[in-house]
Amino acid sequence: MAYLPPHRRHSSSSEPAPTPFPPISSLQSLSISSPRGRGRHHLRPSNNKIIHAAGCVSRWSPLPPFPPGPDDAESFRLVPFPCDPIERETGAKPLVLALSSPQNSSDSTEVAVAAIVERFLPDLLTAAERARATATAHDAPTEDEELKLSLVARVGKVLFQPGPSGGPVSVDSVRDAAKAGAEGSRSQVRKSFYTNLPGKCVDEIGMYIGKLTDLKFDSSKKHYHVKVFDKQRSDTTMSCKCTVQEDGKLVIHKVELNQIRQLVEDISCLSKDFDLRLMLRTKRILKNIDPEVENAIKSLVSSAIVDPDAKGGLKWPLGFESIGEWFSIVGVWHTSYSAFRNKTLRLKLRCADRFDHRSSTGEISNEVTFKLTGISERLQDGNEEVDTLKGMLESAVQMIWDTVLSYKI
Repeated sequence: MAYLPPHRRHSSSSEPAPTPFPPISSLQSLSISSPRGRGRHHLRPSNNKIIHAAGCVSRWSPLPPFPPGPDDAESFRLVPFPCDPIERETGAKPLVLALSSPQNSSDSTEVAVAAIVERFLPDLLTAAERARATATAHDAPTEDEELKLSLVARVGKVLFQPGPSGGPVSVDSVRDAAKAGAEGSRSQVRKSFYTNLPGKCVDEIGMYIGKLTDLKFDSSKKHYHVKVFDKQRSDTTMSCKCTVQEDGKLVIHKVELNQIRQLVEDISCLSKDFDLRLMLRTKRILKNIDPEVENAIKSLVSSAIVDPDAKGGLKWPLGFESIGEWFSIVGVWHTSYSAFRNKTLRLKLRCADRFDHRSSTGEISNEVTFKLTGISERLQDGNEEVDTLKGMLESAVQMIWDTVLSYKI
């Protein structure tokens, strides 16, 4: 629907957002300068609300899977994962699921890829159909907002922590978490997907990816993403993608609303050093913005001062971070990335320096994201030829499995 300024709509209640994940190290070839004495900083949940669509399936499973029998003690174990920000917050290391011994993993690449695609593809088709139907019913007949379905694959690590009940995390409770996700119920274990990779790993991926695949270098860019919170609509945060002009001022190139997750599949790849997330999401790009809103956003963004010593790379003069009870700056990202692509897939290696103005905390993270553009376009158009989509998905997952997931730390 069209984006309206606050005085034309009713307010709604606010809810906290999930916590994004903390850093390990900074990129080298794509690094963003980090001033001396600044250290690591941890991003709190308030500047990027994560929205799940009605009916969204979000689940986790290990590969190889749990055996059908009740006794897993000899096959699987939980091991601590070093993560300073989580340790500072909870006082304990998060845990990852691992095989008791390497020889327990006998799955070939073909078997692993087939298992992932067989589990994911039916839900992908269902989620895409639901997303298109929702767009047709509510959002399509408007020139103000462009909706795009986007299928992405992210590389990281599945972490486990005690849930609300505070009970210990065990192999049995993690197995129950896999069952809960499959059944659409809640687990007593808190799961997160940690996407920050060692900088050396991301650098090396950038050096060898072109040699191992048909991906060719596409571009290398830097952007600022200014997060503007709508005080009258608590579920709305606008992300303004900006670049710096010759006069040092920021200029806005694109404005997006919160992305909506349609389907999330997390896979602990126990024979690999990294895990995999497959996610279908809806991107919402604002096209024709109400003049009052546009002027307010431009006023906030143009007040920013580029400062490499500031967290997130930007700072605002005192009193210029908000416009009354209307809009306020809640965060900023300074991103630097290199992209590689072929006809159906785009790989982005990104270093992101994020800062949350509400909590005065942030993070520097190194991320690897595959955008499955060929599949996304077919899903967007409703072209769901199952055999074709299955082949494209198998090809993409196998590329990821053979390259990034096979990287040894």
